[in-house]
Amino acid sequence: QVQLVESGGGLVQPGGSLRLSCAASGSIVRIYTMNWYRQAPGKQRELVATIATGGNTNYADSVKGRFTISRDNAKNTVNLQMNSLKPEDTAVYYCLADLRDGAGVRNDYWGQGTQVTVSS
Repeated sequence: QVQLVESGGGLVQPGGSLRLSCAASGSIVRIYTMNWYRQAPGKQRELVATIATGGNTNYADSVKGRFTISRDNAKNTVNLQMNSLKPEDTAVYYCLADLRDGAGVRNDYWGQGTQVTVSS
């Protein structure tokens, strides 16, 4: 059974930084794209950043220049370094992995989410 677990959320002041991590475990053959999403209260879940197996990245316009996504393929982890945080970055952040499991099935797997609160 595949499981994704996020960590690193918390409370930070505007202008501060946080680093989120997501670890995938279980019977995994290959992980394709890894992503970070976020969902603020009363809003739809939105894509924040994407990283392909080879390292190509894409970011939402709202976080470009402030957030950096990275991955360690050997450890099946993805990170999100968040700098210059703003109150509007407050949300629950979710990790999503497109992967093939040990049974050969390719599917999307979500983590449980980690809360990020930016407030003075």
